[in-house]
Amino acid sequence: MAKLNCWEFKKCGREPGGLLAAELGICHTSTVKRVDGINSGKNGGRICWAISGTLCKGKLEGTHTSRTRGCRLCDFYLKVKEEEGENFIETAVVRKKSR
Repeated sequence: MAKLNCWEFKKCGREPGGLLAAELGICHTSTVKRVDGINSGKNGGRICWAISGTLCKGKLEGTHTSRTRGCRLCDFYLKVKEEEGENFIETAVVRKKSR
């Protein structure tokens, strides 16, 4: 079974080409190439909790530090942690580039 990225697991449709991307915008997590491959994910798809400026439950999330507690209770976070086991990476902090 393939490991899912957050947008696949949550079915948010905010990845490039996703059902809601044109209407609601693309989530930063799906485009962050600097973390591609971490926890076997595409771009930030399996380390979304460590990326500032992501979208969760339809809202723009804050910094990594302000979100950590909530993310550790997330069903997707727990699934990735279980699937990756001892290879799980939690701390790759990636900040959104300023424009």
